[in-house]
Amino acid sequence: MYLIAIGWFYVVLMMAVAEAISTQGTVLGAVITFLLYGMLPVALLMYIMGSPGRRRIRKTAEAAELAHLAQESDAESSAAPAGGGMAGMADQVSAASTSEATPSGSFAPDGGGVAPGASVAAVRKEA
Repeated sequence: MYLIAIGWFYVVLMMAVAEAISTQGTVLGAVITFLLYGMLPVALLMYIMGSPGRRRIRKTAEAAELAHLAQESDAESSAAPAGGGMAGMADQVSAASTSEATPSGSFAPDGGGVAPGASVAAVRKEA
């Protein structure tokens, strides 16, 4: 992939040099030729061709992060007391509050234990 890009840069560089030293050409035209025929297409091609590699790196990093989080949660659960102490009491209180806040109706409350939707009626302007 890089060999093709290097070869294309060589061809475009020779085009730009030919335009710069031509009697009809200018240095500005040579720079524009190099940018529009060389840099822009090669940058686009390298970006498109590099997508599978970036995706693979991102998935590997996500898998490593998930494994690290799972390892941390396993370590925390094994280090926490089984029901004694302040940490166990806080876990029991939070578990009880979430189980009490969840009704068996057709709607689920938000994280604060309040039903979704507006609980206060809108104020109407009277004429």
